[in-house]
Amino acid sequence: MIIFLPQPPKLSTIGRYRDYRYSSEETPPATQNFIIPKKEIHTVPDMGKWKRSQAYADYIGFILTLNEGVKGKKLTFDYKVSEAIEKLVALLDTLDRWIDETPPVDQPSRFGNKAYRTWYAKLDQEAENLVATVVPTHLAAAVPEVAVYLKEAVGNSTRIDYGTGHEAAFAAFLCCLCKIGVLRVDDQVAIVFKVFDRYLEVMRKLQKTYRMEPAGSQGVWGLDDFQFLPFIWGSSQLIDHPYLEPRHFVDEKAVSENHKDYMFLQCILFITEMKTGPFAEHSNQLWNISAVPSWSKVNQGLIRMYKAECLEKFPVIQHFKFGSLLPIHPVTSG
Repeated sequence: MIIFLPQPPKLSTIGRYRDYRYSSEETPPATQNFIIPKKEIHTVPDMGKWKRSQAYADYIGFILTLNEGVKGKKLTFDYKVSEAIEKLVALLDTLDRWIDETPPVDQPSRFGNKAYRTWYAKLDQEAENLVATVVPTHLAAAVPEVAVYLKEAVGNSTRIDYGTGHEAAFAAFLCCLCKIGVLRVDDQVAIVFKVFDRYLEVMRKLQKTYRMEPAGSQGVWGLDDFQFLPFIWGSSQLIDHPYLEPRHFVDEKAVSENHKDYMFLQCILFITEMKTGPFAEHSNQLWNISAVPSWSKVNQGLIRMYKAECLEKFPVIQHFKFGSLLPIHPVTSG
């Protein structure tokens, strides 16, 4: 598992996961050769390369570090908000404002409103400028590489769809910001509660405004049409809760009273707003999860499911891009 430690910049490998060590005063040297990330997984046999890669180890380690960081904490918990976190929220506020400035157009098709393409074109054009507001000038060389992950994180402009692969690109974007030292050890909670939570709000607004299709949806047999990570981190928040158990998330009253504190319950609320009919029918996987006896078991099961259903699925990973920060080369020891 990745552990953030307040020591001078050093990268070492512990097991399969890289151990990030960033000082609060120093940042990794700006001498690294940054590159524009590109796709490397072209066929199903290439999936072995991905699972052995430094990118996979770093990505899953990042997810698990944040999972541990938010364990047992409410969204309303008092946590440190750094300048970098504030700048990331401002970036997401800009994306939100652009939705307001780009209303849906009248069209015959109910789904996939073409105004999304106008909105996306603006992001495509401005992504590097947006990322430059977050990254300090001495790390400016990293901006083009990091900006690619932001552009990949908001859906596909051709298909007008959104899914867990786009969500993974946003997590990769945040992971890259950690690797170059923009985000630090004490930003862990804020990364999830402030930045990722705001990202979810913007993505839900995109999905509703432009009636985006779910990318690679498994229908009632998938966990959710659009997201996965908030269920992992949200279940971690609820570990050892004094009275809320997994069975309670299918209780409308429990959700309405507690959703402002817990990411998992926010997701359930959004599903019930977007879907009609009995919960057990439209969200069968979640219904089954509500029978698991503890949040700890839910959390462990969701991590296994995320690896199997998202990170080890070619249709998702074929779109993932690799650069100098999330490299395709095998895990290095040392």
